[in-house]
Amino acid sequence: MKNGPGTGVASRQHRQESFEQAPMYVAVMTYLGFGIVTLFGYFRDFLRAVGIEKCHLAQEREEQKDFVPLYQDFENFYTRNLYMRVRDNWNRPVCSLPGPVFDLMERVSDDYNWTFRLTGKTIHNAINMGSYNYLGFAENNTDFLKTVADKLCQYGVGVCSTRQEIGNLGIHEELEQLVASFLRVESSMIFGMGFATNSMNIPALVGKGCLILSDEVNHTSLILGARLSGATIRVFKHNNMHSLEKMLSEAVCSGQPRTHRPWKKILIMVEGIYSMEGSVVRLPEIIALKKKYKAYLYLDEAHSIGAVGQTGRGVTELFNVNPADVDVMMGTFTKSFGAAGGYIAGKKELVDYLRSHSHSAVYASAMSPPVTEQIIRAMKCIMGNNGSTEGIRRIRQLAENTRYFRARLKEMGFIIYGNDDSPVVPILLYMPGKVVAFAREMLERKIGVVVVGFPATPISEARARFCLSAAHTRAMLNQVLHHLNEVGDGLCLKFSRLKYSSCPDLHEETDSELGS
Repeated sequence: MKNGPGTGVASRQHRQESFEQAPMYVAVMTYLGFGIVTLFGYFRDFLRAVGIEKCHLAQEREEQKDFVPLYQDFENFYTRNLYMRVRDNWNRPVCSLPGPVFDLMERVSDDYNWTFRLTGKTIHNAINMGSYNYLGFAENNTDFLKTVADKLCQYGVGVCSTRQEIGNLGIHEELEQLVASFLRVESSMIFGMGFATNSMNIPALVGKGCLILSDEVNHTSLILGARLSGATIRVFKHNNMHSLEKMLSEAVCSGQPRTHRPWKKILIMVEGIYSMEGSVVRLPEIIALKKKYKAYLYLDEAHSIGAVGQTGRGVTELFNVNPADVDVMMGTFTKSFGAAGGYIAGKKELVDYLRSHSHSAVYASAMSPPVTEQIIRAMKCIMGNNGSTEGIRRIRQLAENTRYFRARLKEMGFIIYGNDDSPVVPILLYMPGKVVAFAREMLERKIGVVVVGFPATPISEARARFCLSAAHTRAMLNQVLHHLNEVGDGLCLKFSRLKYSSCPDLHEETDSELGS
C-alpha cells in the first residue's frame, strides 16, 4: 500500500498512543472480585425468594404470572445485586452550569441506594472533570451570550414543527452554511439531537445487501444505526488496519453470503476520538484502504471536532488529509460547542438525499433557535469570524492542558489509555471495589469524576474517564493531580510498570500555585 498525504503523521500519532496491559495479579483480583459479588448476589436472591429480604425492584404482578414476562429476571441480576449497591456514584444531581467548577446537590440513601433523598445542602465549587466542555463554551458570561438571549426573545425556545413543514428558520440555514465552511466541504445538514444524527441517518445510507465494517469500540449510536439499517455488520479490531484490510479483502473477493453477489455498498464506520479509549482514529491509513477497496467512509467526530487540530477542525486537520476523502462527516454540537444537536456534512448530493430520506430530517422537530445561535456564536469564535483570537486561544489551551495532565499521570504511575492529543483521559482502575471507592473519595475532595465499568467497558477494564477543558486553569489541574496522587497511593491504583521521568513534589507545586 503506497504512502499518501498524512501517512507519516498517522504513524507518529499512532506511536503516541498507549494501551498498557495490567499486571497479571490485577486481572486475577478483578475477576475474583466480580466472582465474589456475583455469589453474594445469588445468595441475596435466595433470601428474597424465601421472604427474608425485601425486594425493592419492580416485579410482575401476581395476576400476570401466566403472561410472557415483560422483562427477564436474569437480565436484571447485575442491576439488582451489583449496580444498586454503588449507584450513588452515578446520576448525581447538578445545580449549576457544567463549567470548570460546578455545584452538586447532596443526597443520601436510607435503604442501600434503592432510593435517595436530598439533604438540602449543596456541594459548592467541585472541580468538574467529567463534562465534555472541551473549549469552555458551556458558560454564563452575559457579554458572550447576548446574541443567544436576543434570539431567545425573537424566536422563543421551541420551533414546534419539522423543518420540512414550517420549522425551517433562517438561522438554521445560516448554521448549515457555516458548518460547511468550517469543515471545508460542499454542504451540511443539522439535527436537533446528536445521538439521533447517527442512529437515524445510517439507515438512510445503507440497507439490505450492504456491508458495514464497524470498529469494535464504536459508540452505541453508531451500533444502533447500523442495526436499524438492516445491513450486514462485521466488527474489526480497534484501530487495527490488518483486521480491517482482511475484512475488506474478504468482502470484495467473496461478496454476500450464499449468493456471492457483490455488496451494494461497503461502509467503514469509525470515530475521530473514541470516547471510552481516548484513542484517535488512524485516518490516513483508513482512507488509503477505502480507496483501495472502493468502500465508503463514515467518520463520527463527536469528540474530535473543535477539540483537535490547529484550528479545531478535527482529525482531518490533525492528519492533514483532504475532507473530500471522507464520504460522510458526522459530528455533534454537544461537546466543543456547548450546545446540543449534530450535523452530517459532505458532498451536496449526499446532503440533498438525506433531506428527503432521513427519518431525523423528516419527522424530528427542528433545532431550538437559541441553541442554534449558541452553536453559531461558538463556531464563529473558533473560526475568528467575530474579530477575536479567543477561539484559537481556547484550542491551544485545551491542547496544553491535555498534554500536561496526561504527562503528569504517567509520571505518577497510573495506567492511562489513548493518544497524547486526546482530551479524553481514561485512568484504569480495574477492580469493582476500587472503582466505587475512587469515585466516593474524589467527591469527598470536591472533585467530580465519571467512573465507568461493565457492561459499558470490558469486565476487566473498569476506569475513570477525565475530560479536559480549555476552561481548566493550571491551578485546578494541579489540585486534581495532587488529590489523584494521594488517592492513587491510598487505594493502590498505580499499576503502571513503565518508567517515566520522576514526578515533582505535587504538594509543594500545588500549594504554591493555589496560593499565588
